Amino acid sequence: MNTEDLHAFLTVAQHASFSRAAEALHLTQPAVSKRIAALENQLDTRLFDRIGRQISLTEAGRTLQGHARRIITELEDSRRAIHNLSGEISGPLKMATSHHISLHRLPSVLHTFIRQHAKVQLDLSFMDSEMACRAVEQGELELAIVTLPPPNSTALTLIEVWTDRLVLAASPEHALSKQTKITPKIMARYPAILPGRGTYTRELIDKKLAVGQLETKLETHYLETIKMLVSVGLGWSLLPDNMLEEELRPEQGRHIVVERRLGIVHHPQRTLSNAALAFIKACQ
Repeated sequence: MNTEDLHAFLTVAQHASFSRAAEALHLTQPAVSKRIAALENQLDTRLFDRIGRQISLTEAGRTLQGHARRIITELEDSRRAIHNLSGEISGPLKMATSHHISLHRLPSVLHTFIRQHAKVQLDLSFMDSEMACRAVEQGELELAIVTLPPPNSTALTLIEVWTDRLVLAASPEHALSKQTKITPKIMARYPAILPGRGTYTRELIDKKLAVGQLETKLETHYLETIKMLVSVGLGWSLLPDNMLEEELRPEQGRHIVVERRLGIVHHPQRTLSNAALAFIKACQ
């Protein structure tokens, strides 16, 4: 069984699109279709239902998906283990990070890493922390630099590198800034602008404030967008203190602090490449 055909199959399944899979694999769409056809002929079954422009996995395709992931992961682990014996820090390093971390934590790390390890081919994607953790779990990424999930909620290996202090943010014109005292109950009287429900950051905020369902004017994962909306007075939020000007931090709300852990996640059963180990060391 051709591993390139399996890789094409997994990419088409991931994107639910032959054209998007072709872009991700840097191939033409006919080349991707040819690989899927070869796999279907070899297995003597159809792997995708094609209805108009929509494609979906058949029952056989869903069965193959898990096996194909394990096969590809085992082969990649074997290659990394053998390559690691040389001690050379080179080759591909596929990882992801969030937009906030890429802007506020990684620039100096990346600058140093790239200069010291020029033979590493860095493949960096930007995605939400939760999505990045799932990609690591499924073997699609070697590392992710993200907001860390709660320790007991995942089997992934978590390496804490930084701590973010989320503090109350409100414009000087906002009603909260005019309060003589600010408590979570008082904050809950006013609409907030927060990360979406189900994100690690939102779970921390809801747990810390403990005031039930918060009324939100808007929910978005982009903290820079939240900061802009807070600055024009559309609502309050809790944002990392290293991205806030003093005028957006009400003095009477300085005691409202939520801490979140930022760092690296990787799969405990995956052999890390020398490049990944060097990147972890650079972060630490």
